[in-house]
Amino acid sequence: MHNFKELKVWQEAMELAKEVYLTTATFPAGEKFGLVSQINRSVVSIPSNIAEGAGRSSNKELSQFLSISIGSAFELETQLLLARNLNFLPKEKSDYLIQKVSKIQRMLSVLKKRIIEKSS
Repeated sequence: MHNFKELKVWQEAMELAKEVYLTTATFPAGEKFGLVSQINRSVVSIPSNIAEGAGRSSNKELSQFLSISIGSAFELETQLLLARNLNFLPKEKSDYLIQKVSKIQRMLSVLKKRIIEKSS
């Protein structure tokens, strides 16, 4: 079992979630149950799965939950690109958020690789 709160990637993902929630609050009201809901679910899934995996009893399970977090990060990146294409999100803001998402994707991949190597 790992202390997820000490993981830098979890801390970064939590900060991203906060920023994304504040950003989607500015989207058109008609998107509340559409793209806003999808984006918010994706961003919350990233730190949530890191935490759930860290609470499991094996590194294999942690690795599986890190994979889910990675998938959610790529899903979020796609949704942010769509929001930009729909003009719900200025290019500068989307570039900034996507840069943060990309950093988290890399951090998750490195952590997963280390967990797998540690288990071998």
